[in-house]
Amino acid sequence: MYIPKYYVGKDQKEAIAFMQRFNFGLITTSTNEAPVATHLPFVISERDDKIILSSHLAKANPHSDLLASNENLIVFSEPHAYISPSLYEKEQNVPTWNYIAVHAYGKARIIEEQKAVFLLLEEMMDFMEPAFKQQWQSLNSEYKSRLSKAIVGFEIEVSKLQFKKKLSQNKTEQEKENIINSLKTSSNSNEQHVAEYMKKN
Repeated sequence: MYIPKYYVGKDQKEAIAFMQRFNFGLITTSTNEAPVATHLPFVISERDDKIILSSHLAKANPHSDLLASNENLIVFSEPHAYISPSLYEKEQNVPTWNYIAVHAYGKARIIEEQKAVFLLLEEMMDFMEPAFKQQWQSLNSEYKSRLSKAIVGFEIEVSKLQFKKKLSQNKTEQEKENIINSLKTSSNSNEQHVAEYMKKN
């Protein structure tokens, strides 16, 4: 990912928090024929100072056969906003777009043993909807077994992380204040989130 020096995110904890907040990622894998991509929810955790991304996809998805033998790129991006040049101090300006993105790279380890697959699913439940776990535990074991055989669970130890925060860092303080004030009053939640991150930064 191209990241000009103004926009380099250097805080790994902040990148992890961003991925956990906007955890519906796009995993892409390069092949000799063409890149393959799947949209998936991820659980993002830290283990022995390593960032671990966990998820699962349908076994019927051909992408599942590529995860372990190829380098994968997982893209996390959510809040973004159009920035009008009317918010700048000088007339000689053009529109732009503010956003945050994290790119995580790594090879996948396929989780094959059924008990480990169930643990992965329960970890995702803990993250997404803890209250569902009670219902899950009461489900018929044969039903759960059939479900587990229809998916491929995996985890990726991140080997490289890129963090980009394009939040008008190269603009004047007045311009940044103008942008924040405009975005935070928007009815668009994406724009409100961008204003929030701009205030933090």
